[in-house]
Amino acid sequence: MTLSRCINLLLLTLAWLPLPLHAQEKYRVYLGTYTGPESKGIYQSELNMKDGTLSPATLAGETSSPSFLAFHPNHKFLYAVNESDAKISAFAMDSQTGKLTYLNSQPSQGAAPCHLVVDAAGKNVLAANYTGGSCLSIPLQADGKLSSTSSFQQHQGPKKNGHSIHLDKANKFALCCDLGLDKVIIYAFDSATGALKPHAAFDTPKGAGPRHFAWSPDGQRAYINGETNLTLIACSYDAQKGELTQTQVLSTLPKDVVQKGGSTAETVVHPSGKFVYVSNRDPYNSIAIFTVDQSTGKLTAAGHYSAGIKTPRNFAIEPTGQYMLVANQSGGNVVVLKINASTGELTPTGSSIKVASPVCVRFMAM
Repeated sequence: MTLSRCINLLLLTLAWLPLPLHAQEKYRVYLGTYTGPESKGIYQSELNMKDGTLSPATLAGETSSPSFLAFHPNHKFLYAVNESDAKISAFAMDSQTGKLTYLNSQPSQGAAPCHLVVDAAGKNVLAANYTGGSCLSIPLQADGKLSSTSSFQQHQGPKKNGHSIHLDKANKFALCCDLGLDKVIIYAFDSATGALKPHAAFDTPKGAGPRHFAWSPDGQRAYINGETNLTLIACSYDAQKGELTQTQVLSTLPKDVVQKGGSTAETVVHPSGKFVYVSNRDPYNSIAIFTVDQSTGKLTAAGHYSAGIKTPRNFAIEPTGQYMLVANQSGGNVVVLKINASTGELTPTGSSIKVASPVCVRFMAM
């Protein structure tokens, strides 16, 4: 075969190969808030991945106190808890403008719904009610609308505060943190019917007040923040049995700080699985940083970031792991921090936008 023919065959082969995917240039950021004189609902902004800047926030959809948000797996619908109105609302997302169109709502069957997720099959919304301690599952219709509740579970005990609900990687078990009971209540979950059935319970240390929960990327480890005693509780997870086993408990405060009040709010695992972060609210106002030994899973405290942080109710890391956005509830803004891929260290980008009472951050690829 001649050289020229070889070159032609090579060029022909290359022509049929798929073109490389372009790096994500922007993410649309949806922001849940507590509504009032300054906030009207769910806001949106754009995160520029080249320099970590955020565009000014604009109203995406008007609704009452959407304190937590979740996307449908098809990226066409967004769901929000309306904490002050005791209901769950559904919205259609415009892929071009990011605007939200209200679809419908359903009662949350309990007071102060504060957290929700959509199951991996996109068939149900699961939510936790803070006041009274309960959780529920609501089936979804093909058009994104919410049907009536298919399953409701009331927690039992003297003091009940359901604070969050999370599904495991297999979509078979739902784990609900109850702050008042110091338990993570585990339910067997049937995505086809939306049914939640009591399965087991994991006892956190007494007085921990389990609030939010995050998985390692492989779903084999879980991290729970203790709101009341400002701790991070690390667990291994048996996906077959649907069971948690405690492995570590670490303080989210610096070694030389004695806790006097305060609370944690959110737990987030870096997409690489190498770092875990927890937000400390007033008076500490910081993001606690932990490294994860990839062979043993052991956590090690690695410092705190506090500059420009004021009541960090919620924060999130965009999917590439380069930037963290922190919603400062009482600070009235959202700040962007740069993440060191080797150490997990946080540094300011200088980017910040005004948003009244921001309490939830979620990313959508554009």
